[in-house]
Amino acid sequence: MVDAFSSATELAAAIKNKEVSSRELTDLYIDRVERYDGDINAVVVRDFERGRKAAEAADAALSKGEDLGPLHGVPMTIKEAYDIEGLPTTWGYPEFSENIANSDADSVTRLKEAGAVFFGKTNVPLSLADFQSFNDVYGTTNNPWDLTRTPGGSSGGSSAALAAGLTGLEAGSDIGGSIRNPAHFCGIYGHKPTWGIVSDEGHNLPGSYMPADIAVVGPMARSAEDLALAMDVVAGPGRTDRRGWQLALDKPSKTKLSDFKIAILPNHIMAPVSTEMTDRVQSVADTLAKTGATVSDVARPDIDFEASFETYSSLLWGVMGADTPEEEKEQMRKASKNLPEDPNIQDNLNRFTVQEHSEWLKYSNDRFRLRNKWDSFFKEWDILICPQMPTDAFPHDQGDYLNRKLTVNNEEQDYFQQVFWAGIITVAHLPSTVFPTGLSKAGLPIGLQAVGAEYNDLKTIDFTRLVAQEIGGFTPPPNYP
Repeated sequence: MVDAFSSATELAAAIKNKEVSSRELTDLYIDRVERYDGDINAVVVRDFERGRKAAEAADAALSKGEDLGPLHGVPMTIKEAYDIEGLPTTWGYPEFSENIANSDADSVTRLKEAGAVFFGKTNVPLSLADFQSFNDVYGTTNNPWDLTRTPGGSSGGSSAALAAGLTGLEAGSDIGGSIRNPAHFCGIYGHKPTWGIVSDEGHNLPGSYMPADIAVVGPMARSAEDLALAMDVVAGPGRTDRRGWQLALDKPSKTKLSDFKIAILPNHIMAPVSTEMTDRVQSVADTLAKTGATVSDVARPDIDFEASFETYSSLLWGVMGADTPEEEKEQMRKASKNLPEDPNIQDNLNRFTVQEHSEWLKYSNDRFRLRNKWDSFFKEWDILICPQMPTDAFPHDQGDYLNRKLTVNNEEQDYFQQVFWAGIITVAHLPSTVFPTGLSKAGLPIGLQAVGAEYNDLKTIDFTRLVAQEIGGFTPPPNYP
């Protein structure tokens, strides 16, 4: 019998086999939100009545012998940044609290067409620009493994809701690890797709129409099987592009771990990770080697990681600067007058200035060069395993944005230094699946990235499915039975 922590794949099968109704499952998740979410604050936009009606419609269709799709009747929530007709899309900005969507985002449309039932939206940080999830509209989301800690950001509400069994499936977005770091912090699965293969139309604020450079949208779940199912549903051209192109991702061809050639990158001087993170990468590598997989700790793409990170940072802050309202930029400029003369802080502020187009073209050219280098690397190697963040989930820190620090191995790092691990993958448009590997010594989840070649999304996801057979997958936190 399925329960709140069952995978979406299992939920859909149970509904179609009439072991449980969509309405019963929707009520189950709504009841859990009402019982547990007061402490977590993940499902911040609640659309319970429409969710119940959609579930009843799914049950009625099934009684007539109609199959709505692979997610027939599965209750789910989605990151607040996606449009759902009739609900607010604020990205945490109070000034957008009355921004009510008049249509569904492309991903929402595709998920509904596959039979999914939406009953709410989940919390984000302001402008989707933090490793934490808090804002003045909806408040702070807490990690269900430890309420004093962040669930990650910017898809922190998504990861917390999945981990606590408040929803059946989720979707987030990622430019600096916003799918991947919440998956790591909460012990779930998250997939950052190859850039451009999942439409982000309807994942924007008023006045924004173009796809965000280097940013993606993608699924989050409690199993690798669910990520694969969701990618089958949402991947492909958006409403604007569907007249001109279609997507054909390669299916996984390797059926056992011994077939894989795996490189590992346990640490890097640009963003040193904790000893525990390095050890976990090595531990997983040792397990894979015992299955017969080829594993190397010296294989690397022919790139300068420091230069790669500079290219990523320039493209990232170009996007962030373009999306940041002028009022907020001005506040940051004023605040900078009172900040210490720290080169890292001032560099971050400078990047908020609008780039000259020629400068953007230079870094964009570097991006294409990096893509070629990674493509050559993945002609020989199937998967790269590396950390997602330097530590497990850290305590809430809502202090001054530019002055925050992170302690790693008893040494302070600049707060945004940790985006290195997401950025070296993002800048080359690579797919990355974060998968759970068990708990840290502090009892918090540790997830790692499984990275593959562009358009090998289904292969990285399936690799993590095979890994789960060896080391286990999602485990619920203890306080949400």
